[in-house]
Amino acid sequence: MRTKLSQFDFELPQELIAEYPSKERDESRMMVLHRDSGKIEHKVFKDLIEYFGEGDTLIFNNTKVFPARLYGEKEKTGAKIEVFLLRELNNDARLWDVLVDPARKIRVGNKLYFSDEFGNVELTAEVIDNTTSRGRTIRFIYEGTDDEFNNTLVKLGNTPLPKYIKREPEEIDKERYQTIYAKEIGAVAAPTAGLHFSKALFKRLEISGVDFAELTLHVGLGTFRNIEVEDLSKHKMDAEYFKIDEDCASKVNAAIDAKKKVCAVGTTCVRSIESAVSATNHLKQAEGWTNTFIYPPYEFKIPNSMITNFHVPKSSLFIMVAAFGGVELLLDAYNEAIKEKYRFYSYGDSMLIL
Repeated sequence: MRTKLSQFDFELPQELIAEYPSKERDESRMMVLHRDSGKIEHKVFKDLIEYFGEGDTLIFNNTKVFPARLYGEKEKTGAKIEVFLLRELNNDARLWDVLVDPARKIRVGNKLYFSDEFGNVELTAEVIDNTTSRGRTIRFIYEGTDDEFNNTLVKLGNTPLPKYIKREPEEIDKERYQTIYAKEIGAVAAPTAGLHFSKALFKRLEISGVDFAELTLHVGLGTFRNIEVEDLSKHKMDAEYFKIDEDCASKVNAAIDAKKKVCAVGTTCVRSIESAVSATNHLKQAEGWTNTFIYPPYEFKIPNSMITNFHVPKSSLFIMVAAFGGVELLLDAYNEAIKEKYRFYSYGDSMLIL
């Protein structure tokens, strides 16, 4: 029997999509969903300490968001344009895949100028290819070193808040749209389940004997692309770079062998670890690109618990979480979340599925 997109639809009131993060990271609300009994508990995130103990392992995605949204001007006309950096293609040539807006005005051969707050042009780019309707390949023209070039990108760039947040980025977003353990720069969107962790909560978990494993998956915009097909077997995910090292694999496998909790912090962690399963259903060291799309029915090999945010209807993220929690159970939990006015999406509240 085919799994259909329409099974994952529900009514989400617009006012429940969070515009700002909670005042403190670990004081967002947390719904706890018990798969065995269907029981739902209403907690706050720092209560996570109640559910994990000695030998349990939490898996984190240590990717770091870079300020991917640039605002500039088109040569000659001075038309205002937005360039969203997707991925670097060639460091030596400073080639990047980007999205442009308005796309109809940006053609191959155009030069784009990016200025500082005082109007001084700091970067120039040339459009050298079309990739999709809004996609372009551009070459940055810059005389300085790689470090100077990267610093200029960071200086001119803006925090890439998702478009559904209907406000301009603010100073608070530089810190809060980033996990406290972010290290490996390369994501254009935050692994949002990790935004709830504070240094104090980390310390309390550590004292309780909980182990921490880290991997890297650079989140791309494809994660949020609308699914256009009713038959989910026909949907293709965009590939995202991931890396799982030996240290991460050994920590996770020790927890598996000891029959402890193995908790994936976020859907990006789930995609990574489920893309690197050994023949004995253990985690293996891996590096490469994954376009794994997880939808029901699916047998998870590595995680037996998961922390995630509340996602929008018919998204690949909601579909994956439904595969983990059970479709009917998750729809019931979401109905409860809407009734209780939980906050949804990147800056929203969290869910722990056990």
